[in-house]
Amino acid sequence: MKRSIWLGMLLCTITAPVLAAPGSCESVKASIQQKIIANGVPESGFSLTIVPNDEVDQTGANSVVGHCANDTYKIVYTRFRDNG
Repeated sequence: MKRSIWLGMLLCTITAPVLAAPGSCESVKASIQQKIIANGVPESGFSLTIVPNDEVDQTGANSVVGHCANDTYKIVYTRFRDNG
């Protein structure tokens, strides 16, 4: 009985950060978004995307501006061109 309790506690400890990762990433993304807007970039002028590390592409106009979930995800910034 004690062994199953310890096993259950161990599984909760291991899986809790993984399950909480999307929420923490969203809060980091929101914080970065507010900083970009405060620097004068209109909200419609850029996007932030949460991407797993193995899917990050550093080419083009995209750049990594943050990370989250124990550095397993990156937050990628894309600025839209003004077509005016």
